[in-house]
Amino acid sequence: MRPDHATMVHLAQAPTTQSATFWRSLRAQCIAAANWVGRQLERRRSRLALLEMTDEQLKDIGLSRGEAYTEYMRRLWD
Repeated sequence: MRPDHATMVHLAQAPTTQSATFWRSLRAQCIAAANWVGRQLERRRSRLALLEMTDEQLKDIGLSRGEAYTEYMRRLWD
């Protein structure tokens, strides 16, 4: 059984504009999500660094031990 010409032409065409737009949009959303996760992880590392500082170091940057702990306890997305 031989496929007709119209089916072969349809299968050989490049992806539609709508399909290409979808993939570009999906890629952009994935990049944005990865960037957001990276920023959140950096915040978390910074908050952990505050806990590792001595009281003198915290005083130098104008924080108390309680303020450093409060900052550490904040939610990831705050």
